[in-house]
Amino acid sequence: MDKAEQEKRFAERREDPLKGWKLSPVDMEARRRYADYTRAREEMLAATHTAHAPWTLLDFNDQRRGRLTLIRDLLDRLPDVAVPSDVPPMEPLPGKPRRERYTVLEPIAPYAPPRRS
Repeated sequence: MDKAEQEKRFAERREDPLKGWKLSPVDMEARRRYADYTRAREEMLAATHTAHAPWTLLDFNDQRRGRLTLIRDLLDRLPDVAVPSDVPPMEPLPGKPRRERYTVLEPIAPYAPPRRS
């Protein structure tokens, strides 16, 4: 997430009482150390990114698009496997199906939504 987007989210959280719980003293300290975190991330990537074990970075400024990008990337990495479409035979059950019975415990009653007036 870039700094401008982070600042925008922090401002939204400070102004919206429903989002205020998301802010913590750790966030305020992290905000001051944005450049340090960026430098540490770049050093970590330079030291650990290899052809054998590569990192994948995603732009999550737009979280919905970021999630979709992540899912698309993961699906693209999976091998294309043909799944056989053979449906196994379904033998008829002996006799007529009966209602399930309970002898030790009864299930709770199904949820009945309130009726609208």
